[in-house]
Amino acid sequence: MATKKREGFAPERRHVTLTPAKAVRIAREFQGMTQTELAAASGVPQPAIASIESGRIALRGDRAEKLARALKVHPAVLMWPQWGEEVRHAS
Repeated sequence: MATKKREGFAPERRHVTLTPAKAVRIAREFQGMTQTELAAASGVPQPAIASIESGRIALRGDRAEKLARALKVHPAVLMWPQWGEEVRHAS
């Protein structure tokens, strides 16, 4: 839904930027899983999950698919969590 610019109102400020690393951690915590449990469910080693969540390594497509399946979300939720934000904030 597009927002119209109204006179006298400032556009909203972005307070948080959601990265793929944060998206993985949030989805995992929302499911009530530990990194070890996610590793067992996804087949992605726990050290790799820790590195992804800390931002030390990038989330690749193949790992995103495995993690998404285990977390019951679409891979795009993890890969591009901010998708569409530039459209909403462009007005």
